[in-house]
Order: sequence, then C-alpha cells, then structure tokens
Amino acid sequence: MKLSSCHIIAIISILFLSSTLYGQGLEFKGNDYPIDERTSYNVFNDTPIQFSDKFNISFEMSLTRPSRLGYIVRIKNENNKIYNLSYYNDGIFSVFKLNEEGKNSLIAAKFETKDLVASRWFQVSMEFDLQKDSLCLAIKQQKFFVHNLELPSKWTPDIYFGKSDYMIDVPVFSIRQLIISDDKQQYNFPLDESEGEEVYSIEGKVFGQVSNPKWLINESYNWVQKYKFTSSSVAGYNFDDLTDNIYIFNKDTLITYNLYSGDVICNSLANKCPIDIFLGTNFWNSGANKLYVYEVHVDDAGKPTVATLDLRAKEWTVVSNENLPMQLHHHSVAYDRENERHFIFGGFGDIYYSKELYVYNYNKNRLDSVVLKGDRIEPRYFSSMGYRKDDNSLYIYGGMGNESGEQIVGRQYFYDLHKVDLNNNTVSKLWEIPWNRENIVPVREMVIQDDSYFYTLCYPEHCSNTYLKLYRFAFKDGTFQILGDSIPIRSEKIKTKANLYYSDKLNKLFAVVQEFDDDDISSSVGVYSLAFPPISHASLSAYIPHSRNSEFTFQILIALLILLVIVIISALIFFIRRRSHEKQGANDKKTVINPVNVKCSTSLEQNLVKANSVYLFGEFMVRDRQNKDITYMFSTKLKQVFLSILQYSPKGGISSQRLSELFWPGKSEDKVKNSRGVAINHVRGILKEIDGIELVYDKGLFRIEYTDEFYCDYLACVKLLMINNTGGNATELIGIVSRGKFLRSIDMPEFDSFKGNLEQKLEPVLLIEIENCFKKEAYKIVVALCESLFYIDPINDEALCYAIQSLTKMNMVNEAKVQYLKFSVEYMNTMNTEYPYSFTDIQKRV
Repeated sequence: MKLSSCHIIAIISILFLSSTLYGQGLEFKGNDYPIDERTSYNVFNDTPIQFSDKFNISFEMSLTRPSRLGYIVRIKNENNKIYNLSYYNDGIFSVFKLNEEGKNSLIAAKFETKDLVASRWFQVSMEFDLQKDSLCLAIKQQKFFVHNLELPSKWTPDIYFGKSDYMIDVPVFSIRQLIISDDKQQYNFPLDESEGEEVYSIEGKVFGQVSNPKWLINESYNWVQKYKFTSSSVAGYNFDDLTDNIYIFNKDTLITYNLYSGDVICNSLANKCPIDIFLGTNFWNSGANKLYVYEVHVDDAGKPTVATLDLRAKEWTVVSNENLPMQLHHHSVAYDRENERHFIFGGFGDIYYSKELYVYNYNKNRLDSVVLKGDRIEPRYFSSMGYRKDDNSLYIYGGMGNESGEQIVGRQYFYDLHKVDLNNNTVSKLWEIPWNRENIVPVREMVIQDDSYFYTLCYPEHCSNTYLKLYRFAFKDGTFQILGDSIPIRSEKIKTKANLYYSDKLNKLFAVVQEFDDDDISSSVGVYSLAFPPISHASLSAYIPHSRNSEFTFQILIALLILLVIVIISALIFFIRRRSHEKQGANDKKTVINPVNVKCSTSLEQNLVKANSVYLFGEFMVRDRQNKDITYMFSTKLKQVFLSILQYSPKGGISSQRLSELFWPGKSEDKVKNSRGVAINHVRGILKEIDGIELVYDKGLFRIEYTDEFYCDYLACVKLLMINNTGGNATELIGIVSRGKFLRSIDMPEFDSFKGNLEQKLEPVLLIEIENCFKKEAYKIVVALCESLFYIDPINDEALCYAIQSLTKMNMVNEAKVQYLKFSVEYMNTMNTEYPYSFTDIQKRV
C-alpha cells in the first residue's frame, strides 16, 4: 500500500507519542546492599486515592539476578490490614507467596527459576474484588484464587514496593508498567525516569516517591564494568552463550565468570598449556565443552599450534602442529554453531596484510583455506566478522589495509560490508559508506540479531588512550548510529584487543577488553555490560524528568496539534481536488481542447533503467548485461577513477601521471604504480560485465570507448545538447535530468569543472524547452523541466514563474503554493534575504 505524506506524518506523530509512553523500568537494590541503601517505592506517597468495588494492581516484573528471599510489595488499608507478596528462591524453584501479614499465607505460586529468568519480563497482577470478597493473583498467566477475606467495599490503600517499615528483606528485582485501577479510574506509571526520586504518572504528574532507585534506562546507555582479572602471563578469553559464562585463561589457570549470578570460579589446571600462548586467540566449542587455543604461526616449525582445554577435566591436549605461513594479528573470527565451523579472516604479519579466509576443520584439526570467488576483498586487518544462519553467509565489515597487501605501500581505512555466501563461497560487496570523521576500526566479531542490523565496537586504534563506542549498522545500506556511552581502552600494544558478545537469556550486550602491559605478556581483562536494546544519548535525554509535567503536556499538545492540522489539510485537499475535477469535467463538456503536438506530449512516460548502462544524474548507478544493479562493485576510489577517465575521453584520454596526481597525490610514481594498476584492472574487470563499453590504453592515455549497445545518461544528454534546438526531445531530456543533480553524490573539487561545464550548457536549453512547452500548453512537462532546472539553479525565479503558472492552469493551486514556499525558503537560505515577490505577483508574470 502506498502511503501519502499525510499518512507518513500521522504515523510519525503516533510513534512520537508511543515512544514517550514506553516504560523502561525500576530496579530494586536488595539484600546485597546495606539496609539504608535498599530501594523503597511509595506509589501514592501522601496522596489518598480511594478505590471501590474492585482494586487491581498489575505490573511487569524481572528477576534481575538470583536472590534468596524478600518482599516485593505491601498493601495497607485504613484498618491497618496488610497484604504482602513475598519471594523465595531455593536455587531451582522460585516461590511467590501472597500473605495476610502477621497471620497466614493465602496463596503459594511455584515456578522454575530458569523459566522466570528466560522470560526476562513476566506479568504479575493482584485483583481484589471488593464486592465478591475475593482475590486473584496472576503470575505468568497462571491464576490463583482465595475467598472470604473480609475485604472492605471501599479501599484507600498505601502501596509500597521493596523496603517498607520494618520489612527490610528485599530481593533484587525490577518492575515496569505499573497500573493501579478500579472500574472507574486508572493510574498508569511507566517507570521510565532516568534520574531523581520522584515518580511520574503517564500524564506527567508527580505521584510517588522512591528512595535509592536504580533506573533501568541508564543501563541501556551506560556501560557498567562487571569484573576485572589480571594475569602475569599471556591470557585469553571467550564467551559461552549457552551458559552465559566468560572464560578467562592463561597457561595454568581457568577463571569462569557467570554473567547472571556474578559467581567467579578459579581453577588450577591439571597441566600447563603445551603451546606458547602469544596472542591468546581461541575458539569455543560448546558441543565438546572445550576451548581450542591456537597460534596461527610459530617461528619454530614442528611446535604445537593448537591445543584444547577440556573444561570438565581441566586438562590441556595438543591437537595440531599445522603452521600458517604468516602471523595474523587482529584477524576477525566467526562461529557457525550448527555446522561446528570456526572461520578466521584477514590479519597482519611480516609487513603484509592478509585477505585469506580460513575454516577450522575439526576432523583434521587444522585451518584450511577457503577459495573465494566473486568480488575482491582488499587485504586488511582489524575487520569485524559475523555468521548469519538464515542465509548461511559470513559478513565482513571494515578494517584497515590496502589493495596490494604490502604494509610499505601505506594503509587505508575501509568502511564497507562484504557478504561471503558459504553455499558457493562467492563474495558480494554490499556497500561502502563515505567517512568524514575520525578514522576507526571495529573489533573482531559483530553481533547479529536479525537481518536488519549488526552491532560492533569501534575505536581509533592509532590513539594510545582512547574509547570504544558501540555502532549499529544497517545491512541494507550501511546507515549507522552510535549507541551508549564509551569504554576506555589503552591501545598502545598491538596485542591489545576487545570483543562484543550478546546474551539472549539476559538480553544484554557484553564487551570484553584486554589491555597488555609494556612487557607484552601481563595483561588485564575487563568485562562490561549494556542492556539491550541500547539507546543513544538523545534518547536518554528524553527520559530526564526536569519539568516533566509541563514538558509532557507540551509534547502531547504538539502531537495532537500536528494530527489536527493533518486532518484539516487532508480534508481541504480532498474537497479542492474533487471540486477541480468536477469543474474540469464540466469544461470538457463545453469546449474542445486542441490536440498538443505529440513531440511535446502532456503525459510523461515512466523512466525505466536499461541494461548495459551507467547513470550519472542523481545517484551513481551501473547495470550489467542482465540489467542487474552492479553499482556495489565500484568502491569510492574505483568510481572516481572511472569518472575521470570518462571525463577526459572526449579529449583523447587521461595519462597515468594525471591519474596519480588526482588520486595518489604526493607520492612517487613507483609507489603508486601498483595501486593505480590494481584500480585500473578492477575498473576494466567491472566493465566486462557490460556490453558495448571498454577501457583502453593507447598512446599513453586511458580512455573509454563505447558502441550503441551501451547507454550513459550523461553521453545521451551531451548528444542532445549538441543540437541547438532540441525540438521534440523534451521528454527524453526530462527522462535524463529528472533523476537528480548531475554527479550528486560525488564531492571532489576535481569534478567541479566536469559538473559546471555540463550544467552551463544544460541550463539555457532547459529554459528554451520550458518556454516552448508552456506555449504548447504541455504543463506537466513544464513542471518536470522546472524541477530539473532547480537541480542546477535552486533560485531560478524564471523557472518558478513557469512552474507556478503551469500548476495554476492545471487547477493545482495548493501544489503551486507549496512550490512557492519551498522556493522562498531556499532563496532565504541562499541570499540571506526574503524573496521580493509574493505568490500573487508570480501568478501574474509570464
């Protein structure tokens, strides 16, 4: 279904409201804190509210981490009769008891603790039927009833969560979306604050008071350090997402840190690791419950390179002596659990960057090279890799290296994404995004939650003391967002590394940072957590409760005002269009319109893309002989090289020297020769996918040669402009220029003259065509030509006059006014003064 702009604005308004109402939650500090620091939440504080007939309390609850016992909520009435909901955990089962305080237990509800934890959030409700004198406790959709409680017909309750009076035992738990109601009134508390002790209702009114709160929204933005381990010998680490354990090891010790319970177990190993642990790189095999510690390259051939650590026996075993030809610092890794395959890609060693992909073969206990085909991935290290089960593919993002793989050539940073289809080992370059900020590299693994986004940590590795930041990239186009705050990292040593993991059961991201000391042997390993989904700083600011009441009311009023304006405008447009159609129909009956010259038809044909084509107007696009979009094969550098050769081809071509000056400035010819040759060969290889075009080198010059099989909108436009009067080619010209501004996404000074020369020739021709079509009453074409002219000169008031006159003559006055407003804003931004003519003035011109 196609959405109009009004529909889209309405949806945005609704999303604005819903995002304001979404609750994050309140965590209660429990028995592991001193009594005075435990959380207490008085729901209504000093505001007496009476409920009649029925009295309901409902909320979502989460068991943040294991607790032995404590009280969740206490409810008092005027007669000092108290009901409380208590919690007890014996390690396997969790028991909720609803008690009449000081007398007896009314309900006991028993659940397996692991099921409650797996639920993350589960619903809890207590429904007091004051007329029928009964109570229903519902937990996770299981209901428990009790009758004959001698409940009052009306109740003005005091409601406390957590610590209350002398009830000081508090489990660690969280609540959100608290609703208290009867049949006539409802009080809704999202618990979405980020700071302070005041609690606001959904309407923004202060009701409750909480002491020692822990607002969960902050855990979606602030990384929290959970654990730190130091080792005097080289250590490594890994994560088991089935048990939520972080394993940290060195040659003779294994540390097991459980992310849920916080328990730490330290084991001395039965024997010392038989390989010399240099980097601490390893695989985790969950099926065998073993760590595979490996060194891809050792100087002494024949020494062991892979050893397993059996976590049950706590014993090391040598499994391989295979040695790769070079060291691979900062290679990326990925794990295919279903097929029990581990992959490593790239890396740096012996002054070379690697582009090789290896898979660990458990049957042979060695790393085997994977022969890739398709698009080329430049040699690199510091890339990030992940495996997607849904399409059996690896995804490789970013990194640092160069086209030749030689360190001496220099390095460049990559901000691209490649897909490796493991069904046929074919590489496809999905995108490359421009980068105009500080250069950064990602960590070796990415977290993939679905087919929309992947997450990875990035940092400027060239700085000694810097910060890791969490980035979320879209698989589709590379659109990214920075989420959460930062984690400090000292990246002085090449062995320093970090990684990112996700726990599905805990719904949290975990970062592990390993920093090596000056001796390159001793190191520290820190573990950090962040609640999922993470949020940006802007999102966190939306939950700060300063002047919450007035701000919320203002937001609601603004959103409602937007919706009201949308409804009014939609209704006006509907009636105006219907009236204009009726009027047009009546005019059609009264008069006969003279036919317009077919060469300047009033109907515009759809501008279809062609096979064997290159489009330079609007977004750069290339289609192969099967009419498949192969734009992704052009990196930014290849695109620039191709366009330069195309630009100079009419003059005979461009020299190697000139290409070097443009794209590898300041370097001697011998240093750039290899990079230039690689770029030329890549362009030549891509053009082989297109019929009718060829990159040739003749007499010291590179140029593009083409036949009629090949189409380029730029070349077609130049051909039209060579005709002094385009005559009947207005529709063809529109088909070219309506795609957008020429070389819109190319922003290099070297192409300014290329753009300027074409636009200088194009502008007067467009004006001639506009005038001709206006005289022939081809008003739709006039409007389209004016839009194209605005790409060249956004404040051309001659084009504005023709556009408004044409829209007016087509009974599209509202659209004409919108066009005028857009133009006026652009004029103000450009000229820093108001446009001197009114809408009425423009209507009278031409």
